[in-house]
Parts: sequence; structure tokens; C-alpha cells
Amino acid sequence: MTPVPEPSPVPDVFAPVRLGPLRLRNRIIKAATFEGVVPDGLVTDELIAYHRRPAEGGVGMSTVAYCAVAPEGRTQRGQLWMRPEALPGLRRLTDAVHEAGAAVSLQLGHAGPVADARSNGMRALSPMGEFSPVSLRRNRAATAEDLERIAQAHADAAWGAAESGFDAVELHLGHNYLASAFLSPRLNKRTDAYGGTLPNRARFALAIAEAVRRKVGDRIAITAKLNMTDGVRGGLGVEDSLQVAAWLQEAGSVDALTLTAGSSLLNPMYLFRGGAPVKEFAAHFPQPQRLGIRLAGRSFLRAYPYEPLYLLDDARRFRRALTLPLALLGGVTDRAGMDRAMAEGFAFVAMARALLREPDLPARIRADSATPSLCIHCNRCMPTIYTGTRCPLIA
Repeated sequence: MTPVPEPSPVPDVFAPVRLGPLRLRNRIIKAATFEGVVPDGLVTDELIAYHRRPAEGGVGMSTVAYCAVAPEGRTQRGQLWMRPEALPGLRRLTDAVHEAGAAVSLQLGHAGPVADARSNGMRALSPMGEFSPVSLRRNRAATAEDLERIAQAHADAAWGAAESGFDAVELHLGHNYLASAFLSPRLNKRTDAYGGTLPNRARFALAIAEAVRRKVGDRIAITAKLNMTDGVRGGLGVEDSLQVAAWLQEAGSVDALTLTAGSSLLNPMYLFRGGAPVKEFAAHFPQPQRLGIRLAGRSFLRAYPYEPLYLLDDARRFRRALTLPLALLGGVTDRAGMDRAMAEGFAFVAMARALLREPDLPARIRADSATPSLCIHCNRCMPTIYTGTRCPLIA
């Protein structure tokens, strides 16, 4: 009789783990959430404190978001972007996080059609050059030369991250930022080598990852945040995303994927779930935009009910199809959810909103597995990106 193999033990989420060349103290990653505290596009004491808090609170790695690889790739003017002047501040940040015992990653990307050209003073790029609902101006269709420049800019930014002491970089291939917009059949109707078929639409995203790997090798870990689905009709769907993930795995250009969803351009709440804070968003804008958001905001900020591990069903399909380490994002707030992610075969869990209210939540969960999260998923933290991202329920 052939012996039945013993099932693999479920890893402990708090046990050390490897991520490419990196060793993390545990499997909990603070996900990239725009911090809103770099008005001059350079590291501030507030940004350092923002990431030191979850590091002291027990995460294995904190992810700094969002660092544009080119000035026109910022979502708006007050955003970190990679240049020589940024390096000393980035080194101060990595030193502070390391002193607190955690690793630190830098999210790199190009906002593309999500960029606000009015704020940046630079024309936004997109696959097609359409009118932008963000800036109320027409974007410029990216040329092949633009895409080659931006792919190389990702590689150069990753090298700058490594020189500044970062342990990893996360390539932003989601949320209909530029690489994600090229992946989307809805946003990319080009007829050249970057449009049409999936291999063509994926060409830019794959080139970014390959350029970064060539530049940094195994000096630091390389991860990517990839949309499983855009959450909009005609956008990127799970089947196409699975193929892109398989190509990234085959190329060996990334060490892990963080699985995400939704479109910052067309349907942002598909990622966040829970409350849709239209009134709070409107309050940050002058008239007549404020009135317009109050009247029409529900058509953009659609409400989706919150449930624990709400991206798990789609993420399971990636886990079954791939051997690449995967991070489960979306509704991970307690030990039960973490343990379920580990049992399902995910290598990491990513947390965001819950850490805004309780940056020490991982340490308290480790001390008492019954510890609940105080996050109520109201999403009123989202509009605080304009004045410094935080939980507004904290007194």
C-alpha cells in the first residue's frame, strides 16, 4: 500500500519567513496606503512616524506609498517621487523602521491616467489620450519611447530604494495606474505593440518587472501589486490577470504578488468595501465641485458590503494556479482571518485600514489571539489623504 503523504503543516503567521533574499520576522505586511504627509514630495518627520508606528506595533514589513518614478507619474503635486534630493530622507525613514525591528518596502509606480495634471503642472499619460475626469483635461497617449523611459525609471528608482536602505520594492501594477491601464481592455484600445491582445497589453507591465530585476538582481526583494479584476465592465478580469501573473512567475522577475482589485479611476470602492464617505470627500473640495460630488458621488463611490477576507474567492484561483508566494489583502483584521489565509496557502497577509486605528494590533493579536480589531470599515479614513491619512474616529 502506498503511504498517504502527511499534509503540510500550516505556517504560523508570526513565525519568521523568507521573501526572496529578505528574511521577515513574521508574515504580516502593512499594505501601501497613501500617507498624505509629504507636501514637497520629500520625506517628512510625519512620514517617518507614520511607518515607525506599525513597525513598533509588530508588522513584519511596512510599505511606503506611493513613490512615483517620474514627476508626471504623481497622482498630485504633494507626493513622493524618486530623485536624488529624496534619498537622504528615505535613508532616515528606513533607519527608523529598522530600529523598530521591521523591514520596509517602497511602492513604485506611475499614476498614468490617475495623475492630476492640474496639480502636477504636467500632462498626464494614458494608453489612449482620453479626456481625464481627474484633471478635466485631455491626457496624452504614451508613446513607445515614453513606456521605455518609464520602465527604466522604475529600475532606476528601485536602485535608489536599495541605496536608501529599503529591503524591498513593490511595483504598482494595479488600480488602473499606468501599467494597469495598459492591461485593461476598456482603457487600452491601441492597435500597436502595446494594445489588442493580452500579450501586447501586458508588455509594459512585464517590461517594468524585468527592468527592475535586471537592475537590482537579488539585492532586495521585488514584489508587485496586481489587480485580479478592475471591478468594472470591460476591464481586466480574473482570467487575463491569472495569465499575467503566470508570465511574471515564469520570468522570475518578482518574488511575490499582492493580490488587489478595483480602479482608482472608475470604481475605487471595489477594493475598500464598507462605507462610502461621499459627504466627507465632498468637504475637501471647493464649490462647485463640492456640490457635484454630493449629488453624483454615489455613482463613483459605490457602496459594497464589507465581509472578512472579501477578496479570498478570487485570490484562491491564483493560489491554485501559481507557485509564487502570494499576499492576501482585503478584510484581514484578526487572528482567525490570518490563520485562514495561512491554511489556504497564502504566504503573507496584508493589512491597511485596521492599522490606521490600531498600529499595534499585530502585537496585541500575538499576545491574545482573541483580540478584535476596532476598525468599523466606515472608510472615513479615505478622505483624510488630503490632510494626513489617519483614522478620524481616534480622539
